[in-house]
Amino acid sequence: MADHDLGQVSERIEQLLGELAAEAGGPVADKAEDLVHTLLEFYGAGLATIVSALHEDDAGEALLARLAGDDHVRGLLVLHDLHPVPTLERVNAALDEVRPYLGSHAGDVEIVEIDGAGVLRLQLQGTCDGCPSSTVTAKQAIERVVRDAAPELTDVVVAGVVPEPTGPGGRPLLPLEAVECPAERA
Repeated sequence: MADHDLGQVSERIEQLLGELAAEAGGPVADKAEDLVHTLLEFYGAGLATIVSALHEDDAGEALLARLAGDDHVRGLLVLHDLHPVPTLERVNAALDEVRPYLGSHAGDVEIVEIDGAGVLRLQLQGTCDGCPSSTVTAKQAIERVVRDAAPELTDVVVAGVVPEPTGPGGRPLLPLEAVECPAERA
C-alpha cells in the first residue's frame, strides 16, 4: 500500500473484515479479526521493545524523537500507545503553528479538554470569536494541524465557530460587498 496513513489503513482493514463477514460468514470473519488483532499485538510488542531500547540513552532518545516525526512511524507509535510525546503536548505544539494566523485576526484558541473518548474540545477566543468569515477557515486550519499531530483523537470540536449564513436550500449567501472582521480593520 503506497499511502501509509493510519486512518486509511484502519478503514481498509475494517472494509476487508466486513467483506469477509459478508462473503464467508461469521466464523471466518471472526478468525480473520482474531488474526488481525494477534498480528497487531505481535508487532506492537516488537515495537515496544525497540522504543524501550531507544529510551536507554540520549542518542536513542534523539533517534526516537526523529522517528516520531515521520507520519508513518508516528501512526504506529500512536496505535500502540508508544509515542514519546504525550497527546496534550503534541496538540499544544500543533496549535502553536496556527496561533500566528489566529493572532492576525486578534484571536487565539484554548484547549478546554481531551475527554476520555478522545474528543479534543477547543474554544476560539478574541475579537473574531463568532465572525463567520474567519472562524470557518480557522477551524479548518486547527483541525488539520491537530489531526496531523495527534491522529489518536476521535474528534476535534471547536467552540466559537459561527456557521456561514445560508439562503434557500442551505447554499451560502454571496456577500454584496466584502466584510472584514473588526480586528482586520485595525
